[in-house]
Amino acid sequence: MLSTLHSPRSLSRFPLHLTSSVKPRAASASSASSLSDYPPPPLPAAQSPGGAPASQILTVRRSLLSGSVTATQLAESYLSRLRLTEPQLNSFIHVSDSVLKSAQEIDDKIAKGGGEALGPLAGVMVGVKDNICTADMPSTGGSRILENYRPPFDATAVKRLKEKGGIVVGKTNLDEFGMGSTTEGSGFQVTANPWDLGRVPGGSSGGSASAVSARQCVVSLGSDTGGSVRQPASFCGVVGLKPTYGRVSRFGLMAYASSLDVIGCLGTSVADVGIFLNAISGHDKFDATSSKQLFTSINLLESKPLSGLKVGLIRETLDDGVDSGVKSAINAAVLHMQELGCIVNEVSLPSFSLGLPAYYILASSESSSNLSRYDGVRYGKQTVSDELNALYANSRASGFGPEVKMRILMGTYALSAGYYDAYYKRAQQVRTLIRESFKTALETNDILISPAAPSVAYKMGEKKNDPLSMYAGDIMTVNVNLAGLPALVVPCGFVEGGSSGLPVGLQMIGAAFHEEKLLKIGHLFEQTLQGCRFVPPLVADDPTWSRT
Repeated sequence: MLSTLHSPRSLSRFPLHLTSSVKPRAASASSASSLSDYPPPPLPAAQSPGGAPASQILTVRRSLLSGSVTATQLAESYLSRLRLTEPQLNSFIHVSDSVLKSAQEIDDKIAKGGGEALGPLAGVMVGVKDNICTADMPSTGGSRILENYRPPFDATAVKRLKEKGGIVVGKTNLDEFGMGSTTEGSGFQVTANPWDLGRVPGGSSGGSASAVSARQCVVSLGSDTGGSVRQPASFCGVVGLKPTYGRVSRFGLMAYASSLDVIGCLGTSVADVGIFLNAISGHDKFDATSSKQLFTSINLLESKPLSGLKVGLIRETLDDGVDSGVKSAINAAVLHMQELGCIVNEVSLPSFSLGLPAYYILASSESSSNLSRYDGVRYGKQTVSDELNALYANSRASGFGPEVKMRILMGTYALSAGYYDAYYKRAQQVRTLIRESFKTALETNDILISPAAPSVAYKMGEKKNDPLSMYAGDIMTVNVNLAGLPALVVPCGFVEGGSSGLPVGLQMIGAAFHEEKLLKIGHLFEQTLQGCRFVPPLVADDPTWSRT
């Protein structure tokens, strides 16, 4: 089953010239490509003896400036690893053909004495979710209706990361147009979880989370409409940050639900997602909803002790329906925060349970409008038809997958004249209640915490035919999007499963535009967490990767 799902497109996604250029320099033409023939990517140097993750971004920078490794060598190493692991994972829909060229440009700049002027992401390999536009690669949104579509521009977030020296390694897999929680809803392939290849990586940013977890790239861009960065981060044992609505420009992000969509960051450490957010955030004239409030650089070494910090544990997130193993991991995380000096108390958000139905009404309603642009005329796949209405209908029927069709129908129904007040209007009223309940709770607490998901990663196909069960898995995250707040997910423990356990993520929620506080708290939490090393078997079992 797995080989059927994971193998057909794995090699075709690599540009032809990279299949030969990513070979050991000193090896014969017949010898097999091996990661050991290259300087290893910076994971070993970025892992302290105690297992606490350090910044891979800063490790890359130090290595480049010291001359211990070149950007080209790093790029070759990551591409080699990508080729070795992609047949098992299917994290990427497309791999860039300009990775080595971009790396060489960085090396040339360093050789000319311009090392100190390098951007903060210089030489950093970045994955980009395939609903975020890139001019030099296809941007499909995970949908057959946009197969081979190439935008004429880069999304603002992509443009900014490139300006800061980041190298886009490729476009990561996702549920079609971001509608799903498993990445099984992609129109092209199914992505596996590096912790257990028979389990889902979460969604809809499952490709981005899987790629970071498997060290196929250093960081990745995802999008978060109802938890699509945070739930995969929890399932794959990585750090995921959903910024405040408006912190990062949405220009170039394929719209699903415009009042909820946010571009977010995934990495293996809090430091990395903080550096990454700083690189891509800021006001953008092409996005009227982007904020002019500045996000200043964060020195995590200046993080203050957490003594006296008031933390609210959302009571409703530990109710029935949450796996016992997840509850145990969260309770252990609470004890850890108390050991750090935090004052943790339960808080109640009375409207919390209403968030899930309100979210699906609002998101589906907005998607029914946003996706009407894909009509086979201006964008995407076009079928042969005798008349215009048939062209629209046939193009959409053949181009959209079943989940997208269902949500369009749900949204159209909720917006119809006879049901608008009963559904859409009431959902907006619930959204206001949720926003106010968060505001009240954050007036007496520095942050709020909860599980990132009610379960750990489940097996492929387990919920594919049970959409209500899959939707229920979003209960921990959708309220944050409805309120427009920032949230950070940090790995906090394990539950039995797979060959070495399955990771659990702790969600930290802050007030609007208080990402700095979240990042500093999250950094201290991860750096002091004992006995947990969030490196999946796919990486840990590779002797060339683990060497120091």
